[in-house]
Amino acid sequence: MNIDSQLVAVVTGGASGLGAACVRALAARGARVSIFDLNEAQGQALAAEVGGAFFQVDVTSDASVDAGFAASRAAAGQERVLVNCAGTGNAIKTASRDRNTGAIRHFPLDDFERIVQINLMGTFRALAKSAAGMLEVEPIEDSERGVIVNTASVAAEDGQIGQAAYSASKGGVVALTLPVARDLAGDGIRVNTIMPGIFDTPLLKGSPQPVLDALGASVPFPKRLGRVEEFAAMVVAIVENGYMNGASLRLDGAIRMAPR
Repeated sequence: MNIDSQLVAVVTGGASGLGAACVRALAARGARVSIFDLNEAQGQALAAEVGGAFFQVDVTSDASVDAGFAASRAAAGQERVLVNCAGTGNAIKTASRDRNTGAIRHFPLDDFERIVQINLMGTFRALAKSAAGMLEVEPIEDSERGVIVNTASVAAEDGQIGQAAYSASKGGVVALTLPVARDLAGDGIRVNTIMPGIFDTPLLKGSPQPVLDALGASVPFPKRLGRVEEFAAMVVAIVENGYMNGASLRLDGAIRMAPR
């Protein structure tokens, strides 16, 4: 699919990190980009920077996602590209003993459910509603109506200690990729997922430099953190490559995560 001024794209979690890089990359190629995020200040600033639009959207809410798509479509038209970057994580062991008191606890189920609701349900909610909208438009070249790119993580395959919720949610995104691609293939909508490794995002910015250096050194090659622009370049390549469908791709410098 060509990325040009006729193309409308929506990026969830688009106000910062991987999502913001995707917004900039798509806009730089001429696309009209709508940013869905909870952070209004950052979202509005980025929208002004790229000539896009910001809509405050909570991906865990049907009503919020519906309102976001309705407002975006009213302003710019039906999106033909959806990039799902909204997500978060936590680090809690399944069951553990407090070293000081000896008290035993298990993973709080509310915390587990929150991660699944954002990362897995939020992704599926946005893609299902976007795909339904794409069915309303006529196909373009190669009988294509739209492209959906999801964000998972290498934790979907290499989950570390404390990542039960995060890995389960991202593993779910990987698992749904092929069946959803098959669901939508007859209507000319492609679906792919990227599994990024360790990227230099705002989530890592607060870490001490020795920690960042050690993380970078753990990558086989190149020995550094991934750059958000590299993630965005992969998104652009997937959108433009009409034969890429139903795939989950690692983007990780060949890293395989250790248990901790």
